[in-house]
Amino acid sequence: MSDEQGLQARAARGWRLWLVFGLLFLIAGAVATKMLSLNVQEHAFLKRQGDARILRTAVIPAHRGMISDRNGQPLSVSAPVSTVWMNPKEFDRQNGSINKLAALLGTDKTALLKRVSRFQSKQFIYLKRQMTPIQAAQVEELEMPGVYVDREYKRFYPAAEVATHLVGFTNVDGKGQEGIELAFQDWLQGIPGKKLVMRDLLGRTVKHIRELEPMTQGRDIQLSIDLRLQYLAYRELKAAVQAHKADSGAVVVIDAHTGEVLAMVNQPSYNPNDRSNLGDGMKALRNRAVTDTFEPGSTMKPITVATALMSGQYTLDSVIDTSPGYMRVRSKTIRDHRNYGKLNIGRIITKSSNVGVTKLALSMHEDAVRNTMQNLGLGQAPGTGFPGEQTGVLPYYSKKRTVERATMSYGYGISVTPLQLAQAYMPFATGGLMRPVSLLKLDRPEKATRVMPKEIAESVLRMMETVTGSGGTGRQAAIDGYRVAGKTGTSHKASNGGYADDRYVAVFAGVAPVENPEVIAVVMVDNPKGQEYYGGEVAAPVFSRVVGGALRMLNVAPDNWQPASSQMVMK
Repeated sequence: MSDEQGLQARAARGWRLWLVFGLLFLIAGAVATKMLSLNVQEHAFLKRQGDARILRTAVIPAHRGMISDRNGQPLSVSAPVSTVWMNPKEFDRQNGSINKLAALLGTDKTALLKRVSRFQSKQFIYLKRQMTPIQAAQVEELEMPGVYVDREYKRFYPAAEVATHLVGFTNVDGKGQEGIELAFQDWLQGIPGKKLVMRDLLGRTVKHIRELEPMTQGRDIQLSIDLRLQYLAYRELKAAVQAHKADSGAVVVIDAHTGEVLAMVNQPSYNPNDRSNLGDGMKALRNRAVTDTFEPGSTMKPITVATALMSGQYTLDSVIDTSPGYMRVRSKTIRDHRNYGKLNIGRIITKSSNVGVTKLALSMHEDAVRNTMQNLGLGQAPGTGFPGEQTGVLPYYSKKRTVERATMSYGYGISVTPLQLAQAYMPFATGGLMRPVSLLKLDRPEKATRVMPKEIAESVLRMMETVTGSGGTGRQAAIDGYRVAGKTGTSHKASNGGYADDRYVAVFAGVAPVENPEVIAVVMVDNPKGQEYYGGEVAAPVFSRVVGGALRMLNVAPDNWQPASSQMVMK
């Protein structure tokens, strides 16, 4: 190669080298320019895009308010649980942990994949609600893309079936469905908040950025019931319903001084913590003490007698001739159990004479008995705010409707709930005063209204005391150490436009202790099918055990206590 050719070759190599350097410079310049553009001109756009992929708005679950009894014992509380959900578009169907995930969800791989395929176009599906935190932690440990875990709360009921008809329950979303949970939904429910969080590619929260909207906790509610009395009443009612093969039953206990409901129980019942075996749900769900009505029968006789005394036509010494033990009112024959002959006003209640109260009612103004019943709250909603609260039936009968006016005097042709009946007996315990009943604990009693003269209310109370004494129809309602006043009731159940001969409602309504009344209670047992069906045989013993236990729990001093020495002498 000549020198000239060598120079040409070196020149070519130098030119190519500079060309490479130039290209590298241009590439470096382009990269630098792009980097400058990204950091200056497109910075805001890229930040938004990045944040959209790692920043999420998460819900701050609100804690639902607690429901407790008058002593602060919890009846309904919220426990932390977890919800597992999925974004099907992010889920990898070939993930090796699918079998483990399916097992934790209580299903199998085939069913899980089938569900994912069905909702492939969606971005959100629930996999399992209200999972325990331990199980949810196991799901998170699988680190499966598209599977997420959120925190929420589940309602738990410590008293279970004992207080369920009153307290009610919520659904899976924490919304009240029955009872107090439904009636006070707006009060109990909290308002969820929102927060900005940073999540990794697996959806796990790695950092809390800031709170966007504050969460508001639900407010607590304190009921008037005493859980100790609630347990006692539930146990005794359940035993009675089972022993007498009854369809259902209810017990209501009211504080005579305040109108607060101290116990309210029903049969049949159910466990709100596990409603999978509820069966015929509507029958078990009803709070019969508030929603079911029945004809109260002879428990209305004290009200008729009080009306007669208030009319001025009768005194405590008035005598009614009930011979020969029956009477005709138009086409109807009204009968007593036997011929009681001449009875004074008090003995009409003691012997539960249908003839006696019929003569009293028909001798007064046609509206007299009805007006008294209305003043005692019958035919009106008690105003507790409980869902499905019934008004009962208190019809108006003209003067010509003598049969209906007669039967109303001893509790037929009208209907009440157990709570209404308990409220109607309040004036006998308070010297003629009436207060609203309450399912919530009160700071102070509501203002009382006088509906009956004190002398008459106290006189009728003493008359009702004879019902639980020797010769009365409610002897089994007596309580050792306490004076008890009350009235039995046994009414035939309505059937096909008339009354069934073999179906009854057994009732006892009463007050104790007579010296200074503290509690009012009503026991109702529907359709007992055993050999015993009278109120004095079925309902009165339940009253004795429930009210006796209640007086001791409330530390009420006995008003009829006999020293041990005198008891031994009597024996």
